[in-house]
Amino acid sequence: MKKIFPLFFSLALVAVSTTATFAQLRKIPAEATNAFTAKYPAASNVEWKDKLSGFTADYTIEDIKYTASFNNKGDWENTEQEIVPADLPAVITDSYNKSKYADWTIGKVHKIDIHNDAVQYRVEAVKNDIQKRNLYFNTKGRLLKDKITI
Repeated sequence: MKKIFPLFFSLALVAVSTTATFAQLRKIPAEATNAFTAKYPAASNVEWKDKLSGFTADYTIEDIKYTASFNNKGDWENTEQEIVPADLPAVITDSYNKSKYADWTIGKVHKIDIHNDAVQYRVEAVKNDIQKRNLYFNTKGRLLKDKITI
């Protein structure tokens, strides 16, 4: 038994490492790269990622970092930019301060541009290392979604 376990472990390790070596990511669809280039011609440092449900492109424009998301068909879905809490519109800050999370700390904040020229703000509410929520607000300060952060 003592000799079988190390042998089995070694074979399993070899199988996993060879599988990982030959695993391939999907190719980024030309529709996504073309849509990205048309929408953000000034983008630099572009790095694409396969997210299974779609694709994301991390990039910079004038030293500001963004992430654009595309679905599996290559259609643009949204673009996010991290902002500092002080840059939140007053109506969003007021809504947050009137919410049940008002006594929680504001963590990361993102401005999200979505189709039809709509904008949302994602505010991370943090109570402690375990209790975190993502709150999504529209530009009028209405809370659209309250989601647990993992």
